[in-house]
Amino acid sequence: MSETQSGASVALAAEGSANVETGLPVLDHLVAELARAGRFRIALEVAPDSTGEAVAAAATALGGAFRGRLLAGAGWALVPAAEALASAALEVDEEPRLVTNADFSDSRVGGVSNDVASRFLAGLARGAGINLHVRVLEGDDPQHVLAAIFKAVGAALGQACRPAQTTDREESS
Repeated sequence: MSETQSGASVALAAEGSANVETGLPVLDHLVAELARAGRFRIALEVAPDSTGEAVAAAATALGGAFRGRLLAGAGWALVPAAEALASAALEVDEEPRLVTNADFSDSRVGGVSNDVASRFLAGLARGAGINLHVRVLEGDDPQHVLAAIFKAVGAALGQACRPAQTTDREESS
């Protein structure tokens, strides 16, 4: 079995955009949602051997591109997508993990099982060295729920990758 080749880059941007080729159009779309919500310019390319390997390689590569960019060390967001609402909170941690209440093991979006999204987010958390907490608060349509999740994660990463704002009072003390 050969190792899946991957590459990723992340840059802060005024408007988010993504050039993503994982071999899974649904995952490509979700990473683009993450980029727009977080205001990142993301490039992610994976030459997959199988769907599972593509997801793992993409997640690890993108997480690694975020590692070291998390200037604020933490971030959080509450984001809608149509009728769905999701929150994400993250912090840099020596024992990274994904904690979520989302269970899509029986659902499919774009011909791909939704546990692909869970595996991707878990790999992203490990690669970036973060604790990532994701909560689905509302939503019936799996596609909208996934969009809300990735947008929330993107917005939380966007906050964590930008210097924390300080007030004049904090600076003078």
